[in-house]
Amino acid sequence: MNWKFWKSDRPKSKTREWIDAIVFAVIAATIIRSFLIEAFTIPTPSMEKTLMVGDFLFVSKVNYGARTPMTPLSIPFMHQEIPLFGGKSYSEAWKLPYYRLPGFADVERNDIVVFNYPLEDDRPIDKQTHYIKRCVGLPGDTLQVVDRALFINHEKALQPRKSQYVYDIKTIGSGLSERVLNKYDITDGGPAYSPGEYRYCLTPEAAAALKKLPNVTGIQAMTMPKGQYEDYIFPFDPVMRWNMDNYGPLVIPKKGASVTLNQSNIAIYRRIISVYEGHTLEERNGVFTIDGKTTNQYTFGQDYFFMMGDNRHNSADSRFWGFVPEDHIVGKAVFIWMSWDSNASFLGKIRWSRLFNIIHWNND
Repeated sequence: MNWKFWKSDRPKSKTREWIDAIVFAVIAATIIRSFLIEAFTIPTPSMEKTLMVGDFLFVSKVNYGARTPMTPLSIPFMHQEIPLFGGKSYSEAWKLPYYRLPGFADVERNDIVVFNYPLEDDRPIDKQTHYIKRCVGLPGDTLQVVDRALFINHEKALQPRKSQYVYDIKTIGSGLSERVLNKYDITDGGPAYSPGEYRYCLTPEAAAALKKLPNVTGIQAMTMPKGQYEDYIFPFDPVMRWNMDNYGPLVIPKKGASVTLNQSNIAIYRRIISVYEGHTLEERNGVFTIDGKTTNQYTFGQDYFFMMGDNRHNSADSRFWGFVPEDHIVGKAVFIWMSWDSNASFLGKIRWSRLFNIIHWNND
């Protein structure tokens, strides 16, 4: 008796073989991208010169533990929208709760991390735009920026060697030639308001080199003074007169830690309570009601991180929009597999020296 009633003896057609191969490849690639490693590209200069516009990276999902899909009904290889035709590439008809598989390590200070931009409330977490920054503050850390210098737990933090700040440069009028800009890899900035004056984002090495040029009469790093309130800086509260160069001190929320809420600090925690952790928060005359219970105590349900770009004066980061929740973490940047300079000539578009570079914390 032939018990193989479930199996056809007829040979597969070429079309069926191609379909089977494509389906297998899509499934395999989806599993690899979701749980092992995924390719990303650097679209903005917020991490220059550590990472450059046009760098193509592989980001490890296994280092911190892969996050299982929260919006499983989606078109493979499409993150937010369907190219050409438009419309969402995913459906919210079926959502799954946040869960992370075991990883090799926790997020460490100075890791370069890919995460979902936390202010896109109109999208599910795993479909929010991908950002890449350096994790400078861990859960429980006290973070402060004093005259551009970063302090963690009251000690001055190590500064990435290739980090940049905006400098005002004055020359005798002959200007900065294209040869000089290329020599010191200066790409972010341009002429200022007056003839012979420039404003560029520079590494410490580039700033020191320009200072020695005979036609440069002055070079000064820009620094916003302490106490100058900027309303676009998190937590957007004039009680805390912070700006990008003088910020904090700020304690980064840690899972299980509690905070006493008051009128002076509620701006820091309002979004955590009501958006990231999904509670109902009401405020009336200095009295806080959470999920219908009057209380001035709140215990954090997950860890939070503080991210900054190495291009410190040209980076939209946690100073501008606040903490990154643990459930928004995607993975760790591990190496550059391609680097493409769209502004270079044909033969020089590939940055050969950056190919297959492992990404260290200082990226030397």
